[in-house]
Amino acid sequence: MRHVVFLTALPLVFVAAASAISQTPERMPNIAEITQWARSGHANVHSESFAHWNDAGQIPPVCATCHSGAGFRSLYGFDGSEPGLPQTPVPVGGVVDCDTCHNPALPSLTEIQLPSGLPHPVTGFEGACMTCHQGRASTATIEKSVGASQEDEVNPELGFVNPHYAIAGATLLGGDGALGYHYAGKEYEPRFFHARPVATCVSCHEPHNLTVAEEVCTTCHETGDPKAIRISRQSFDGSGDLGKGIHADIVANRQRLFGLVQDYAREVIGTPMIYDGGRYPYFFADHNSDGRADEKDGAPVAYTSWTPRLLKAAYNWKFVGADGGIHVHNPHYALQLLYDSAEDLSSALGRELTGMSR
Repeated sequence: MRHVVFLTALPLVFVAAASAISQTPERMPNIAEITQWARSGHANVHSESFAHWNDAGQIPPVCATCHSGAGFRSLYGFDGSEPGLPQTPVPVGGVVDCDTCHNPALPSLTEIQLPSGLPHPVTGFEGACMTCHQGRASTATIEKSVGASQEDEVNPELGFVNPHYAIAGATLLGGDGALGYHYAGKEYEPRFFHARPVATCVSCHEPHNLTVAEEVCTTCHETGDPKAIRISRQSFDGSGDLGKGIHADIVANRQRLFGLVQDYAREVIGTPMIYDGGRYPYFFADHNSDGRADEKDGAPVAYTSWTPRLLKAAYNWKFVGADGGIHVHNPHYALQLLYDSAEDLSSALGRELTGMSR
Protein backbone atom coordinates (compact mmCIF):
# COMPACT_ATOMS: atom_id res chain seq x y z
CA MET A 1 0.00 0.00 0.00
CA ARG A 2 2.80 2.42 0.81
CA HIS A 3 4.24 1.80 -2.61
CA VAL A 4 0.93 2.67 -4.35
CA VAL A 5 0.41 5.85 -2.37
CA PHE A 6 3.93 7.02 -3.15
CA LEU A 7 3.37 6.62 -6.86
CA THR A 8 0.00 8.32 -7.04
CA ALA A 9 1.37 11.34 -5.22
CA LEU A 10 3.64 12.05 -8.17
CA PRO A 11 2.95 13.01 -11.80
CA LEU A 12 2.26 10.20 -14.25
CA VAL A 13 5.59 10.78 -15.93
CA PHE A 14 7.27 9.49 -12.77
CA VAL A 15 5.22 6.32 -12.88
CA ALA A 16 6.15 5.87 -16.51
CA ALA A 17 9.83 6.29 -15.67
CA ALA A 18 9.59 3.64 -12.95
CA SER A 19 7.75 1.21 -15.19
CA ALA A 20 10.13 1.74 -18.07
CA ILE A 21 13.05 0.26 -16.16
CA SER A 22 10.96 -2.35 -14.34
CA GLN A 23 12.00 -1.30 -10.88
CA THR A 24 10.14 -0.02 -7.86
CA PRO A 25 10.81 3.59 -6.86
CA GLU A 26 12.63 2.38 -3.74
CA ARG A 27 15.15 0.47 -5.86
CA MET A 28 15.37 2.86 -8.80
CA PRO A 29 18.81 4.44 -9.36
CA ASN A 30 18.94 8.20 -8.77
CA ILE A 31 15.55 8.14 -7.07
CA ALA A 32 16.10 11.54 -5.40
CA GLU A 33 16.96 13.26 -8.69
CA ILE A 34 14.08 11.62 -10.55
CA THR A 35 11.63 12.61 -7.82
CA GLN A 36 12.83 16.21 -7.97
CA TRP A 37 12.54 16.28 -11.76
CA ALA A 38 9.05 14.74 -11.72
CA ARG A 39 7.84 17.62 -9.55
CA SER A 40 9.55 20.32 -11.61
CA GLY A 41 8.26 22.52 -14.40
CA HIS A 42 10.27 20.54 -16.93
CA ALA A 43 8.14 17.47 -16.21
CA ASN A 44 4.75 19.16 -15.90
CA VAL A 45 2.90 17.78 -18.90
CA HIS A 46 -0.12 19.93 -17.99
CA SER A 47 1.73 23.25 -18.14
CA GLU A 48 1.15 25.62 -21.05
CA SER A 49 4.72 24.92 -22.17
CA PHE A 50 3.75 21.38 -23.13
CA ALA A 51 -0.05 21.37 -23.25
CA HIS A 52 -0.47 24.34 -25.61
CA TRP A 53 -0.82 22.05 -28.63
CA ASN A 54 -2.98 19.36 -27.04
CA ASP A 55 -6.08 20.24 -29.04
CA ALA A 56 -4.11 19.95 -32.28
CA GLY A 57 -2.58 16.66 -31.18
CA GLN A 58 0.86 17.55 -32.49
CA ILE A 59 3.59 20.14 -31.99
CA PRO A 60 4.95 22.08 -35.00
CA PRO A 61 8.61 21.19 -35.69
CA VAL A 62 9.90 24.69 -34.90
CA CYS A 63 8.25 24.58 -31.46
CA ALA A 64 8.95 20.92 -30.72
CA THR A 65 12.70 21.48 -30.50
CA CYS A 66 12.24 22.95 -27.03
CA HIS A 67 8.76 21.86 -26.02
CA SER A 68 9.45 18.16 -26.39
CA GLY A 69 12.42 15.99 -25.55
CA ALA A 70 11.95 14.15 -28.85
CA GLY A 71 12.07 17.42 -30.76
CA PHE A 72 15.26 18.51 -29.01
CA ARG A 73 17.00 15.25 -29.87
CA SER A 74 15.91 15.57 -33.47
CA LEU A 75 17.29 19.12 -33.70
CA TYR A 76 20.81 17.90 -33.05
CA GLY A 77 20.48 14.44 -34.58
CA PHE A 78 20.79 12.69 -31.21
CA ASP A 79 18.03 10.31 -32.31
CA GLY A 80 19.97 9.16 -35.37
CA SER A 81 18.22 11.55 -37.77
CA GLU A 82 19.86 14.29 -39.79
CA PRO A 83 20.40 17.35 -37.54
CA GLY A 84 17.83 20.09 -38.06
CA LEU A 85 14.16 20.71 -37.43
CA PRO A 86 12.07 17.54 -37.16
CA GLN A 87 10.77 16.53 -40.58
CA THR A 88 7.24 16.14 -39.25
CA PRO A 89 5.24 17.47 -36.29
CA VAL A 90 5.99 15.79 -32.96
CA PRO A 91 3.18 14.13 -30.97
CA VAL A 92 2.02 15.94 -27.84
CA GLY A 93 2.61 14.52 -24.39
CA GLY A 94 6.37 14.90 -24.25
CA VAL A 95 8.31 17.01 -21.75
CA VAL A 96 11.93 17.94 -21.06
CA ASP A 97 12.77 14.39 -20.11
CA CYS A 98 15.91 12.78 -18.70
CA ASP A 99 17.30 12.03 -22.15
CA THR A 100 17.17 15.69 -23.06
CA CYS A 101 19.97 16.63 -20.69
CA HIS A 102 21.56 13.22 -20.08
CA ASN A 103 21.77 12.11 -23.68
CA PRO A 104 25.21 10.59 -24.25
CA ALA A 105 25.62 12.69 -27.40
CA LEU A 106 25.09 16.02 -25.60
CA PRO A 107 28.82 16.54 -24.87
CA SER A 108 29.39 16.59 -28.64
CA LEU A 109 27.33 19.79 -28.84
CA THR A 110 29.97 22.52 -28.65
CA GLU A 111 28.21 25.38 -30.44
CA ILE A 112 24.66 26.67 -30.84
CA GLN A 113 23.15 29.15 -33.29
CA LEU A 114 21.38 32.18 -31.85
CA PRO A 115 18.40 34.03 -33.37
CA SER A 116 20.84 36.85 -34.18
CA GLY A 117 22.65 34.48 -36.51
CA LEU A 118 25.67 34.45 -34.22
CA PRO A 119 27.23 31.18 -33.04
CA HIS A 120 27.94 30.68 -29.35
CA PRO A 121 30.18 28.02 -27.79
CA VAL A 122 28.64 25.74 -25.16
CA THR A 123 29.79 22.90 -22.96
CA GLY A 124 27.89 20.13 -21.23
CA PHE A 125 24.42 20.84 -19.89
CA GLU A 126 24.70 24.43 -21.07
CA GLY A 127 23.99 23.23 -24.60
CA ALA A 128 20.48 22.20 -23.60
CA CYS A 129 19.86 25.25 -21.41
CA MET A 130 21.05 27.77 -23.99
CA THR A 131 19.21 26.11 -26.85
CA CYS A 132 15.83 26.47 -25.20
CA HIS A 133 16.26 29.68 -23.24
CA GLN A 134 17.73 31.91 -25.95
CA GLY A 135 14.42 33.38 -27.12
CA ARG A 136 13.20 33.59 -30.70
CA ALA A 137 14.21 37.08 -31.86
CA SER A 138 17.05 39.60 -31.89
CA THR A 139 18.24 42.96 -33.16
CA ALA A 140 18.45 41.40 -36.63
CA THR A 141 14.83 40.24 -36.40
CA ILE A 142 13.62 43.75 -35.59
CA GLU A 143 15.73 45.37 -38.29
CA LYS A 144 14.40 42.94 -40.88
CA SER A 145 10.85 43.57 -39.73
CA VAL A 146 11.00 47.38 -39.94
CA GLY A 147 12.92 47.39 -43.22
CA ALA A 148 13.29 50.86 -44.71
CA SER A 149 10.33 52.42 -42.89
CA GLN A 150 10.88 55.83 -41.33
CA GLU A 151 11.19 55.78 -37.54
CA ASP A 152 7.86 57.49 -36.88
CA GLU A 153 5.99 56.21 -39.91
CA VAL A 154 3.02 53.96 -39.13
CA ASN A 155 3.42 50.77 -41.14
CA PRO A 156 0.29 48.58 -41.22
CA GLU A 157 2.48 45.64 -42.15
CA LEU A 158 4.31 45.82 -38.84
CA GLY A 159 3.27 43.67 -35.90
CA PHE A 160 4.70 43.16 -32.45
CA VAL A 161 7.78 40.93 -32.42
CA ASN A 162 7.75 38.76 -29.31
CA PRO A 163 11.15 37.82 -27.85
CA HIS A 164 9.48 34.64 -26.47
CA TYR A 165 9.46 33.43 -22.86
CA ALA A 166 11.88 32.41 -20.09
CA ILE A 167 14.79 33.88 -22.04
CA ALA A 168 17.48 33.58 -19.36
CA GLY A 169 20.05 32.48 -21.92
CA ALA A 170 19.40 35.55 -24.05
CA THR A 171 19.79 37.97 -21.16
CA LEU A 172 22.85 36.17 -19.80
CA LEU A 173 24.66 36.56 -23.12
CA GLY A 174 23.90 40.27 -23.24
CA GLY A 175 25.68 42.15 -26.00
CA ASP A 176 27.46 38.99 -27.11
CA GLY A 177 24.16 37.54 -28.28
CA ALA A 178 22.49 40.75 -29.53
CA LEU A 179 19.12 39.26 -28.62
CA GLY A 180 17.76 42.48 -27.14
CA TYR A 181 17.35 45.37 -29.57
CA HIS A 182 20.65 47.23 -29.83
CA TYR A 183 20.52 50.88 -30.84
CA ALA A 184 23.14 52.08 -33.31
CA GLY A 185 26.21 53.65 -31.76
CA LYS A 186 25.63 52.11 -28.33
CA GLU A 187 27.77 49.57 -26.54
CA TYR A 188 26.20 46.76 -24.54
CA GLU A 189 27.29 44.68 -21.59
CA PRO A 190 28.67 41.31 -22.81
CA ARG A 191 27.93 37.94 -21.29
CA PHE A 192 27.75 38.17 -17.51
CA PHE A 193 30.09 35.59 -16.06
CA HIS A 194 29.28 36.54 -12.48
CA ALA A 195 32.13 35.24 -10.30
CA ARG A 196 33.90 31.93 -9.93
CA PRO A 197 32.69 29.30 -9.28
CA VAL A 198 29.37 30.73 -10.50
CA ALA A 199 30.03 30.24 -14.20
CA THR A 200 27.26 28.04 -15.61
CA CYS A 201 23.50 27.63 -15.34
CA VAL A 202 23.81 24.75 -12.89
CA SER A 203 26.12 26.77 -10.68
CA CYS A 204 22.99 28.42 -9.29
CA HIS A 205 20.08 26.31 -10.53
CA GLU A 206 19.54 22.83 -9.17
CA PRO A 207 19.28 20.94 -12.49
CA HIS A 208 16.45 18.61 -11.48
CA ASN A 209 14.01 20.68 -9.44
CA LEU A 210 15.16 23.98 -11.04
CA THR A 211 15.25 25.88 -7.74
CA VAL A 212 17.91 28.53 -7.11
CA ALA A 213 20.54 27.50 -4.58
CA GLU A 214 20.48 30.66 -2.49
CA GLU A 215 23.35 29.44 -0.36
CA VAL A 216 25.57 30.01 -3.40
CA CYS A 217 24.71 33.73 -3.19
CA THR A 218 25.89 33.99 0.40
CA THR A 219 29.36 32.86 -0.63
CA CYS A 220 29.93 36.47 -1.65
CA HIS A 221 26.78 38.40 -0.75
CA GLU A 222 25.26 39.20 2.62
CA THR A 223 21.89 37.78 1.61
CA GLY A 224 20.60 34.81 -0.31
CA ASP A 225 17.67 36.82 -1.69
CA PRO A 226 18.68 37.71 -5.28
CA LYS A 227 16.23 40.64 -5.39
CA ALA A 228 17.95 42.25 -2.41
CA ILE A 229 21.45 42.04 -3.87
CA ARG A 230 22.98 45.19 -5.34
CA ILE A 231 26.10 44.86 -7.45
CA SER A 232 26.50 48.54 -8.31
CA ARG A 233 27.28 51.72 -6.40
CA GLN A 234 25.25 53.72 -8.92
CA SER A 235 21.54 54.53 -8.72
CA PHE A 236 19.94 53.92 -12.10
CA ASP A 237 16.36 54.91 -11.32
CA GLY A 238 17.03 58.38 -9.93
CA SER A 239 16.08 57.42 -6.39
CA GLY A 240 19.62 57.56 -5.03
CA ASP A 241 18.79 54.57 -2.83
CA LEU A 242 21.76 52.20 -2.87
CA GLY A 243 20.37 50.12 -0.02
CA LYS A 244 17.88 48.28 -2.20
CA GLY A 245 18.65 45.52 -4.68
CA ILE A 246 19.37 46.38 -8.30
CA HIS A 247 16.18 44.49 -9.14
CA ALA A 248 14.25 47.54 -7.89
CA ASP A 249 16.07 49.84 -10.32
CA ILE A 250 15.19 47.55 -13.22
CA VAL A 251 11.53 47.40 -12.18
CA ALA A 252 11.31 51.18 -11.81
CA ASN A 253 12.98 51.91 -15.13
CA ARG A 254 10.86 49.33 -16.92
CA GLN A 255 7.72 50.98 -15.56
CA ARG A 256 9.08 54.35 -16.68
CA LEU A 257 9.72 52.98 -20.17
CA PHE A 258 6.20 51.63 -20.50
CA GLY A 259 4.84 55.05 -19.58
CA LEU A 260 6.85 56.51 -22.46
CA VAL A 261 5.62 53.76 -24.78
CA GLN A 262 2.04 54.74 -23.98
CA ASP A 263 2.78 58.47 -24.27
CA TYR A 264 4.39 57.96 -27.67
CA ALA A 265 1.48 55.84 -28.92
CA ARG A 266 -1.01 58.47 -27.81
CA GLU A 267 0.84 61.71 -28.59
CA VAL A 268 2.94 60.88 -31.65
CA ILE A 269 0.94 58.14 -33.35
CA GLY A 270 -2.46 59.17 -32.13
CA THR A 271 -3.62 55.67 -31.24
CA PRO A 272 -3.45 54.88 -27.51
CA MET A 273 -2.47 51.36 -26.50
CA ILE A 274 -2.71 49.04 -23.52
CA TYR A 275 -0.89 45.84 -22.63
CA ASP A 276 -2.52 42.59 -21.54
CA GLY A 277 0.01 39.86 -20.74
CA GLY A 278 -2.72 37.21 -20.63
CA ARG A 279 -3.84 37.63 -24.23
CA TYR A 280 -1.84 37.40 -27.44
CA PRO A 281 -0.64 39.61 -29.15
CA TYR A 282 -0.44 41.47 -25.81
CA PHE A 283 -0.71 45.02 -27.17
CA PHE A 284 -4.19 46.31 -27.95
CA ALA A 285 -5.78 49.51 -29.21
CA ASP A 286 -7.53 51.75 -26.68
CA HIS A 287 -8.89 54.65 -28.73
CA ASN A 288 -10.98 56.12 -25.91
CA SER A 289 -8.14 55.77 -23.36
CA ASP A 290 -10.33 54.05 -20.80
CA GLY A 291 -7.65 51.51 -19.93
CA ARG A 292 -9.48 48.67 -21.65
CA ALA A 293 -8.88 47.16 -25.06
CA ASP A 294 -11.21 48.20 -27.86
CA GLU A 295 -13.46 45.35 -28.94
CA LYS A 296 -14.85 44.23 -32.25
CA ASP A 297 -17.32 41.36 -32.46
CA GLY A 298 -16.60 40.60 -28.82
CA ALA A 299 -12.83 40.24 -29.33
CA PRO A 300 -10.06 42.68 -28.33
CA VAL A 301 -8.61 44.75 -31.16
CA ALA A 302 -4.89 44.16 -31.63
CA TYR A 303 -2.67 47.22 -31.87
CA THR A 304 -1.85 47.83 -35.54
CA SER A 305 -0.38 51.35 -35.52
CA TRP A 306 3.23 50.31 -35.08
CA THR A 307 6.14 52.49 -36.09
CA PRO A 308 9.75 51.24 -36.10
CA ARG A 309 10.55 53.40 -33.07
CA LEU A 310 7.62 52.05 -31.07
CA LEU A 311 8.32 48.45 -32.04
CA LYS A 312 11.95 48.64 -30.91
CA ALA A 313 11.07 50.11 -27.52
CA ALA A 314 8.15 47.71 -26.92
CA TYR A 315 10.37 44.77 -27.84
CA ASN A 316 13.03 45.77 -25.30
CA TRP A 317 10.37 46.40 -22.64
CA LYS A 318 8.97 42.90 -23.19
CA PHE A 319 12.48 41.39 -23.47
CA VAL A 320 13.52 42.64 -20.03
CA GLY A 321 10.26 41.39 -18.51
CA ALA A 322 10.51 37.98 -20.17
CA ASP A 323 13.29 36.87 -17.81
CA GLY A 324 12.25 36.90 -14.18
CA GLY A 325 15.90 36.53 -13.16
CA ILE A 326 17.41 39.23 -15.35
CA HIS A 327 18.55 41.11 -12.22
CA VAL A 328 20.90 38.17 -11.63
CA HIS A 329 21.64 37.02 -15.16
CA ASN A 330 22.72 40.41 -16.55
CA PRO A 331 21.34 43.46 -14.70
CA HIS A 332 23.40 46.09 -16.48
CA TYR A 333 22.36 44.79 -19.89
CA ALA A 334 18.74 45.15 -18.82
CA LEU A 335 19.31 48.71 -17.64
CA GLN A 336 21.06 49.63 -20.88
CA LEU A 337 18.21 48.32 -23.04
CA LEU A 338 15.65 50.18 -20.92
CA TYR A 339 17.59 53.44 -20.95
CA ASP A 340 18.28 53.44 -24.68
CA SER A 341 14.64 52.71 -25.49
CA ALA A 342 13.45 55.45 -23.11
CA GLU A 343 15.96 57.90 -24.54
CA ASP A 344 14.81 57.19 -28.09
CA LEU A 345 11.12 57.64 -27.27
CA SER A 346 11.84 60.80 -25.27
CA SER A 347 13.56 62.35 -28.27
CA ALA A 348 10.48 61.72 -30.42
CA LEU A 349 8.28 63.20 -27.69
CA GLY A 350 10.48 66.29 -27.50
CA ARG A 351 11.41 65.60 -23.89
CA GLU A 352 14.65 65.43 -21.98
CA LEU A 353 15.09 62.06 -20.29
CA THR A 354 15.75 62.65 -16.61
CA GLY A 355 15.76 60.40 -13.56
CA MET A 356 17.25 57.42 -15.42
CA SER A 357 20.88 56.45 -15.83
CA ARG A 358 22.59 54.04 -18.13
